[in-house]
Amino acid sequence: MSIATREREAATIGMNLSEIQAFLYAEARALDDRDWDTWLAFYHDDCPFWMPTWDDYDALTEDPQNEMSLMYYPNKQGIEDRVFRIKTDRSAATSLPEPRTNHNLANIEVVDADRNEISVRFNWHTLTYRYGITDQHWGTSFYTIRIGGKKPLITDKKIVLKNDRIHQVIDVYHI
Repeated sequence: MSIATREREAATIGMNLSEIQAFLYAEARALDDRDWDTWLAFYHDDCPFWMPTWDDYDALTEDPQNEMSLMYYPNKQGIEDRVFRIKTDRSAATSLPEPRTNHNLANIEVVDADRNEISVRFNWHTLTYRYGITDQHWGTSFYTIRIGGKKPLITDKKIVLKNDRIHQVIDVYHI
């Protein structure tokens, strides 16, 4: 199925490409603004949030339950716990001042669509500034977005970090 066909299919079931882009940009903006409660509202309660790691053979791990991951939360409760730790300074990974971030999204495409869900993939590049140093992370994300309710919700999130040789702990705001 061509990209144009997938985008037409997505539009016929409730979200066109512009609306999907606006949804993704709004999620990124919530991270950049450190608006944690708004950011959490993008996620369904059962949404897994997974960032696999690259193995010794330069292949991504495939099972977050049995293989290493850079980040894995099986549902929104894990994401909420992470945000609680960020907001209350109860994390060794988070230090003050919090970093300033700028998320840039590109190549947003509909991968699959049906009446209830849209699967998208996109590339991202995040710049982070803290302690006078600018750092960057980039990769590709894969989202499943449930549509048809009061508002769209992310029901599955997989992040592939392409520059995985990092010199610091990576957190949700880096990606």
